[in-house]
Amino acid sequence: MPGAGKSTVGVILAKLASLDFIDTDVLIQSCERRSLQSIIDSQGYLALREIEERILLGLECRGHVIATGGSAVYSRPAMAHLAENGVVVFLDVDLATLESRALNLGRRGIAKHPDQSFAELFEERRRLYLACADVVIDCHGLGHDLVCTEILGTLHVAG
Repeated sequence: MPGAGKSTVGVILAKLASLDFIDTDVLIQSCERRSLQSIIDSQGYLALREIEERILLGLECRGHVIATGGSAVYSRPAMAHLAENGVVVFLDVDLATLESRALNLGRRGIAKHPDQSFAELFEERRRLYLACADVVIDCHGLGHDLVCTEILGTLHVAG
């Protein structure tokens, strides 16, 4: 979800774990040479999801922390690729926090149905991510550094 902290946490986590970092939203924009919102405006939100799936399926996942776009969860093949090659971590952030962080929703390039509310999108995606995640981090009341500590602690115990 937009505002969950995927990119910020991903950068910190990559530094702490001495891994490379990939932000797939940035990668999509670089490959397509236009913004996510421009893709949605010209081709629709489903086109953005297709591009995202293609990018995700082409990623070398090992040795990287990858911050996916929030709509990655709609692609079963992409999520399977990520899970087969790493650990899928879901940053579970409550709706009120996301709404306070996710400003300029109309320009952020969110791959959602035009009539879908942010709350509806949250409920839909949260269910999907909970079903796909290897690790769920309850981010309520945690800063980015503590979220990273939780992730590393979980992975150390699991590994």
